Amino acid sequence: MGRSGWILAGEMWSAGCGGATGPVLLGLLLSLLVPGSGAAKTGAGLVTCGSVLKLLNTHHRVRLHSHDIKYGSGSGQQSVTGVEASDDANSYWRIRGGSEGGCPRGSPVRCGQAVRLTHVLTGKNLHTHHFPSPLSNNQEVSAFGEDGEGDDLDLWTVRCSGQHWEREAAVRFQHVGTSVFLSVTGEQYGSPIRGQHEVHGMPSANMHNTWKAMEGIFIKPSVEPSAGHDEL
Repeated sequence: MGRSGWILAGEMWSAGCGGATGPVLLGLLLSLLVPGSGAAKTGAGLVTCGSVLKLLNTHHRVRLHSHDIKYGSGSGQQSVTGVEASDDANSYWRIRGGSEGGCPRGSPVRCGQAVRLTHVLTGKNLHTHHFPSPLSNNQEVSAFGEDGEGDDLDLWTVRCSGQHWEREAAVRFQHVGTSVFLSVTGEQYGSPIRGQHEVHGMPSANMHNTWKAMEGIFIKPSVEPSAGHDEL
């Protein structure tokens, strides 16, 4: 596979130094991507459908994370947390459209567009529902589904300024089904995930629910974006 259709950003493989995680993750990520039509010259630009990335909560400085550890309360589904480490392989998410499509590979993600965020290493989608979160009693956020297929509660609307999601800009993710915003407010878990932060849904837009694209592989935009409007 050529490198002409995607942009590599950040220290992608540092999580695998000294072990098998790096090569395994490399294979997984590259299997998701196809070459595009031109060489990428910069790491800046737009977030596109099919890209794989980490998301940083800009206020609490933790990255959105999941792992094969289930909640001991609430839904009992796979837990979603925030981690301070920048090199954890379990913090990669793939940008996808809904079950009916609408997010062709390489197309810039529009402000106001509904997407699915699929956890790369477990194949489950970012999800929320009317269960209380274990620490703050906000709305639980989990990872749900198999091989990227879950249900309608996996859809999140990207709230941002302008027409498209820009990699340098702060964005919010508002859940389509329940209207909450993907948030972190600082509560931390004990064993077995000691020090990881609770991720949950909050009903209002505030400083706890802004996120920024960080390390990842970004597919080069397949279309030229046009000027836009304000969504955030």
